[in-house]
Amino acid sequence: MPRAPQARRKMYVLDTNVLIHDPNALLNFEEHDVIIPMTVLEELDSLKSGKQTVAADCRQAIRNIDKLLGDASPKDIEKGVPILRGKKADPLGTLSIIMSTEGAGNHSLPEHLNDNKIINTLAALQARHKSRDIILVSKDINMRLKARGFGVEAQDYHNDQLLDDIDLLPKGYKEFPNSFWDGIAKVETIQREGVTEHLLKREGELAKLNINEFVIDEQGFIGKVVDISEDQLVLKDLHQHDLMNEEVWGLVPRDIYQAMALNLLLDPDIHLVNLTGSAGSGKTILALAACIEMTVASKLYKRIIATRSTQGLDEDIGFLPGTEAEKMEPWLGAIVDNLEALHEDDENMTASVDYILSKVPLHFKSMNYIRGRSFQHSLIIIDESQNLTPHQIKTIITRAGNGSKVICLGNLAQIDTPYLSPLSSGLTYMTERFKGFRHGGHIHLQGVPRSVLAEFAEANL
Repeated sequence: MPRAPQARRKMYVLDTNVLIHDPNALLNFEEHDVIIPMTVLEELDSLKSGKQTVAADCRQAIRNIDKLLGDASPKDIEKGVPILRGKKADPLGTLSIIMSTEGAGNHSLPEHLNDNKIINTLAALQARHKSRDIILVSKDINMRLKARGFGVEAQDYHNDQLLDDIDLLPKGYKEFPNSFWDGIAKVETIQREGVTEHLLKREGELAKLNINEFVIDEQGFIGKVVDISEDQLVLKDLHQHDLMNEEVWGLVPRDIYQAMALNLLLDPDIHLVNLTGSAGSGKTILALAACIEMTVASKLYKRIIATRSTQGLDEDIGFLPGTEAEKMEPWLGAIVDNLEALHEDDENMTASVDYILSKVPLHFKSMNYIRGRSFQHSLIIIDESQNLTPHQIKTIITRAGNGSKVICLGNLAQIDTPYLSPLSSGLTYMTERFKGFRHGGHIHLQGVPRSVLAEFAEANL
């Protein structure tokens, strides 16, 4: 394949946070030239030690750079080493490492910050290659603003951003005004073993539905898409009364959205459930009640593994005294809070919670210790998953072994991780990627306020 003319090829200079966000980012710039400043390598080197999630991503990025450069000579690295993506594929684009350029004269930023060193390097590169487009790629908004203010073009890293608008993210259900059947011209209904299924032509609004999504209307009809083909879909008729009265470990759904979430959580054929929603919508308590029911009552799974992505957890866990479980306890208070809520009507709530914790094989795990493990016949709850990058969420979901189920909980309005936004969050990426997965389901829960105070705060603060 002939190489694109040099003037048309762009030069992308990567910031450290891009390689941490996606260690395989180097391969995603097609025929363009990828440049890594020496300052970025130094930052990766300083962050690579330790058990933090970020350290593992740094090590992976360094290994990828080393693999792509191979045995290239220093002159070749300066000029640009062709990027090979497969043994038989033609090389596309080049990778080079550039020395940090000391700022000369008045037109440079002070060199005491690494960000400034990278911007000065870009400015020097731009002066040398006036006919080329040189673009800084960074997840740091302030870095991009500084670069643009200094006269250097800057962009966010969009490769794993599958949506342009968060409102386009699937909700897991489609609501129809009045009656769903008003807009249906032809239907074939089959009844077998107490199950009613409707065969419908996949057209209009129905063409947008994915497998395991729900259809609801104002007349009380609820259908679940159980099979889908190019021109037809099969809706399983679910009875609203049965869904709304399904009791799971003493918990009854408050609304139809919680009822649909419980339906997915309790379905043994669904291996990945993804619940999003605002604070107080019931994500954690629904997941916990369903997990206890499936381990203690129906014994479908052997244990529950609970973890959460919380900014600061990676750094702080090492300084806490005690075992891993004791270290995790402060961070997983939300799980215990919800256990207490499930047993608040008991005569002795504390004794009930202690009994559950002793009887239910509930393990609190740190994200750091999940890497490299394989969990068989387990329920894995990932709380606060909106704080994970797409790469991190892949690392955790691939831990699920035979007979395991992964439940991801998150609120895209509460992201605490620097450089992540609702569009670039791993939770958004996973929801969009898994929307056609036969064994996956997603529900966006509507806000059921914790209290009048919480409702007012959510709306006005």
